[in-house]
Amino acid sequence: MTMEMKDSGSVVLTAYHPHSPARIPGMEQSFVQDIPPSHSPTSRKSLPRCRRINRMLSNESAPPPAFSRSNSQASMDSTSMEDFWCEVESIKESSEDGSEEATLLEFRPADEGELEAEWLQDAGLSTLISGAEEEDGQALLSTLTRTQAAAVQKRYNTYTQTLRKKNKHTVRDVRDIFGTNDSSPTFETVPVSPVPSNGIQLPGQKPVWKSVSSNSCLDCGLDKSSPSVTEELSYEVSFSESITVLPKTQEWPKNQRFKKEDSALPKFVVRKSRFGLTEVGDLSAEDMKKIRYLSLIELTAFYDALGVELKRNRAERVRGRENGLFGVPLTILLENDQKKLPGVKVPLIFQKLLLKLEETGLETEGILRVPGSASRVKNLHQELEAKFYEDTFDWDQVRNNDAAGLLKMFIRELPSPLFTVEYLPAFITLVEKISKIKLQLQALHLLIMLLPEANRDTAKAFLQFLKKVVANEGKNKMNLWNVSMIVAPNLFIYKGKRANQQEMQAAATTAHIVRLLIRYQDILWTVPSFLISQVRKMNEAAMNNSKRQLMFDKGVRKLLRRKTMERERPERPEGAVTFPPYLQSDIPEGVVRVYAPLHSKVSMAIQLNSQTKAKDILARFHCENSRGSSQNMRGQIQSLHEIGGNIGQHCLDPDAYMLDVYRANPQAEWVIKPKAS
Repeated sequence: MTMEMKDSGSVVLTAYHPHSPARIPGMEQSFVQDIPPSHSPTSRKSLPRCRRINRMLSNESAPPPAFSRSNSQASMDSTSMEDFWCEVESIKESSEDGSEEATLLEFRPADEGELEAEWLQDAGLSTLISGAEEEDGQALLSTLTRTQAAAVQKRYNTYTQTLRKKNKHTVRDVRDIFGTNDSSPTFETVPVSPVPSNGIQLPGQKPVWKSVSSNSCLDCGLDKSSPSVTEELSYEVSFSESITVLPKTQEWPKNQRFKKEDSALPKFVVRKSRFGLTEVGDLSAEDMKKIRYLSLIELTAFYDALGVELKRNRAERVRGRENGLFGVPLTILLENDQKKLPGVKVPLIFQKLLLKLEETGLETEGILRVPGSASRVKNLHQELEAKFYEDTFDWDQVRNNDAAGLLKMFIRELPSPLFTVEYLPAFITLVEKISKIKLQLQALHLLIMLLPEANRDTAKAFLQFLKKVVANEGKNKMNLWNVSMIVAPNLFIYKGKRANQQEMQAAATTAHIVRLLIRYQDILWTVPSFLISQVRKMNEAAMNNSKRQLMFDKGVRKLLRRKTMERERPERPEGAVTFPPYLQSDIPEGVVRVYAPLHSKVSMAIQLNSQTKAKDILARFHCENSRGSSQNMRGQIQSLHEIGGNIGQHCLDPDAYMLDVYRANPQAEWVIKPKAS
């Protein structure tokens, strides 16, 4: 980090991230804060310098920013941001003593049209660029809502217009893709009918909401001192379609203020529909890939509906280390860890640091805020690199504050930020340009769905730990706002050759983002049901395309004729194909055959009614197999899985009503097995 002081009292402060861009384009936060002497019970050796920095930032002689004040401008009391700047100073000191390697992740300018081309590829629509008739791209396009289709069309129009200017090659007309008579159609703002959670809209069927107690809701509210008003979130309609039904005259309130009290955040609840709720880990990797495609399209449509530009960074790829612990890409770390522990989803070193702090550090006063010894952290860093995988490292020697320093160092030294370089401007924009917390939460929800699997799983483990830190506030003196201020610079403020004033002024913005991530993490890691519905439709469209292709395959038709003749013979040939249960005509409507490979009774036909839940089927199997179950099954949490048909694999919520799920996917198989950890 560099710091340049001038006679006018202004300061150029570059916060540190070892592998980060020189600046985040589009930052327009106008937050200037005066920080007086600290009233914190815990002293820090860098505190006087922090105060000087904050006084210089708020000096009245400093020229005002040229840009207008943001709708989401923050206003805090005089001590609210001190921890943030002290953490920045602590990061600077650790970089100066050589304990961290500083590698810049430089941006390269994008050519005209390149951003749109990258957007189409990231959205799973490379077929629009290549011109190939790919089934996946066609299936995806067939599932889009009106606002989503408009977002795709807007980016494709920009891309094709750019290519025509460059005279590169002939491109497909947008009317060939969307079947419109105008290359720039308008979409009327009309209400959208909800679709069932995780399912497909059935003719004449309305979504059914059950009356449930608070313990059967996904409740991400506050403590008992919080406001009693609870706002319900709906996953039934896409977020962007919901925006279109808002009054056009609505204006965002100006001069929004961040209030640091925990009780200032609203209480949200997501009520379970008859399909239950689906967590990120409940879907197959292939279906989650489609969720990512749809989330990018939906996020873009959501920002378009709000009149907000969705900005993306474009960075050169920087190769991190291929061995070791710190400064290694998450994907490579996991590949190395999975050789030792198959199926691991969060790097082992990160898990061990979290475990160390959870076992001994949650009640330590000032944990995360009070820095450890820089020399000890440096030595522990080197020792971990040498001994961790040999299982010879002595964790008892690690002090809690040093472990916290190593944890934050691990995050900072990732070659690519935990929340990815590409979408960091979108994280900032959701606070700068969107004033209502509910809308901020919806945008944040889609951004979490966009994260690569390794980043999302690691971020979840980190946020779960931070939630535990806040829960011990009575002993560690770290409330939600304190923790958010300490964590924000490690996630969102970046090292560069010359950071500008806007980046320094984003302190409150980034702290607020972390606060939302910690408070509402249970909501954010739940897959919106409208996206699951679109995945089902996408899979059905792909299956239908495959069936049509097979019907025109002459070789397949000949094979089918031969198989038909063989079935008409009186004696069935030995080794004939046995069709799966969902293709057998002797199973009545509303009856499912459930398989439980780890039970002594491996299958059972169950008649469904309108009140049968997934947990009822699990209880029935448990009752009939309580004595003869496999030893491997005991102690494991069993779940009912929906496999095949219009979904890859789906671990069902115990409260899901099975008849509704069955009707949404009648060709599925039903298997009881342990839930993936």
